Amino acid sequence: MLILNTPPRKNAMDTEDLMERITFDPAVMGGKPCLRGIRITVGTIVGMVANGHDDAQILKSYPSLEKDDIRAALNYAAWRAEELELPLRAV
Repeated sequence: MLILNTPPRKNAMDTEDLMERITFDPAVMGGKPCLRGIRITVGTIVGMVANGHDDAQILKSYPSLEKDDIRAALNYAAWRAEELELPLRAV
């Protein structure tokens, strides 16, 4: 069964708020997308989810994270997976 327009969780952050949690700093993890400027990359969190870790396990492994950081990492990864990169042409 497919359910469309599911109402958001109570107190859920919207996509824009989640994306603000994703930071880029050349001095932190080589500029990879991180969560709130700390040394935890989006890729680390997405990898943990892909390997079957649930939110509680991730938060136990990284106590400085918040549940919305996990949602932000997944949201960012989904957005990047859909983004199309085109080569630049010289003019």
